[in-house]
Amino acid sequence: MARYTGSVCRLCRREGMKLFLKGDRCYTDKCAITRRNYAPGQHGQSRKKVTEYGMQLREKQKVRRFYGISELQMAKYFSMADKMKGITGENLLKILELRMDNVVYRMGFASSRAEARQLVTHGHFMVNGKKVDIPSVLLSVGDVIEIKDRSKGSEKIKELIANHNGNTVKWISVDIEQFKGSIIAEPTREDIDIPVEEHLIVELYSK
Repeated sequence: MARYTGSVCRLCRREGMKLFLKGDRCYTDKCAITRRNYAPGQHGQSRKKVTEYGMQLREKQKVRRFYGISELQMAKYFSMADKMKGITGENLLKILELRMDNVVYRMGFASSRAEARQLVTHGHFMVNGKKVDIPSVLLSVGDVIEIKDRSKGSEKIKELIANHNGNTVKWISVDIEQFKGSIIAEPTREDIDIPVEEHLIVELYSK
């Protein structure tokens, strides 16, 4: 599956906001948005009239880039959300929050979703005692996520644990000393801090 391999800072500039794709760097003065807060490219600083479709497209792209998913995955998740009870837009965000890589990031075991995706792919985590190396796996309430015993000695894992600030979302319980955490509730819209108007995505896919 094709994946974007260019500068992720360009993605933040294109959306005109921090997507926190580079972890700690996003909180420093080196952040691209801080230094060049305009779209990349030759015409990046020119003013453009944004159409209704353009607004809907930008919201969809923003969510895709936040979670690091492909267009095909986005369409699949929307189809799932549309079949669920409740508000489709909120269902979509809930599904994305329950991805394995996002849960690892929310637990504080990675500085960015991209790093979480890499750690999961390299097989550093287990779910309910079984190794999981697929970042897109959807988790559910009651699942226990923990770092493998063999991975606890990794310098990278040690660094992440040492720098853990203890702040996690309220729908996840984390035990730093045990290198594990569990999902204790489904995320609600209030728990999701992504500045996106999900109803615009629903309108885009409903055309």
